[in-house]
Amino acid sequence: MLRSIISGGSVSVIALISLALFAWPLLIGVHNTHQSNLAQTVFMLLMPVLVALVLLEFSSGGIDARQIALLGVLIALNSVVRMLGAGTAGIETSFFLILIGAYAFGSAFGYLLGAGSLLVSALLTGGVGPWLPFQMMAAGLLGIAAGALPHPAHQRIRVWVLVAFAVVGSYLYGGLMTLWNWPFLAGTGTSISYLAGAGLLENLARFLTFETVTGGLLWDTGRAVTTSVLVWLTAPTLLTTLQRAARRAGYQR
Repeated sequence: MLRSIISGGSVSVIALISLALFAWPLLIGVHNTHQSNLAQTVFMLLMPVLVALVLLEFSSGGIDARQIALLGVLIALNSVVRMLGAGTAGIETSFFLILIGAYAFGSAFGYLLGAGSLLVSALLTGGVGPWLPFQMMAAGLLGIAAGALPHPAHQRIRVWVLVAFAVVGSYLYGGLMTLWNWPFLAGTGTSISYLAGAGLLENLARFLTFETVTGGLLWDTGRAVTTSVLVWLTAPTLLTTLQRAARRAGYQR
């Protein structure tokens, strides 16, 4: 019981901090920060958070050496799988495994799987830049959400729960990745620009207009289609396999 409280509390704090960092354009003026400084700050904050979460789960009994090894295997596998998707038109091949793994092992595991997969794949492909820490946070948030999804009794219904979330999560990931960079991309003085000091609803309306005009929603649709199809094709087998591995590793949700 105590382990679940500690684990759930740490994941909740990480999720809230991550969402706040993404929503900074809605919370502070754009003139108060710069893109490179923001990314460096986030990266410096994110690395200790990942290590701290592993240590917290390990010390509280939520994860042991076998489960860390399994996490490492899934991160390595997903990093290779991600290279199969070029990202053209939003096509992504890595998110389905993050969602399925998180659904099988829980939110804390899902956060580490999502953030770790994006980090390792970026190192392998040279995709390191100011966007990387935000990609890691966004993927980690999807892992947290997928780990908290309901588990109906029938496996077929579980698959459709994952498919539905794959669509929602794809748009959520795309929206978050655009939101943090929106003030720099949109420039100033237009109807789609970020307006420092404006109300929340006004800036949200401007952001949605920016997403529509620039084709961000179409890009996210490609990710939604790819991820949901891959979940539908692989979840029946992968869920059974991962749930069996979870039981053998002594993992308790």
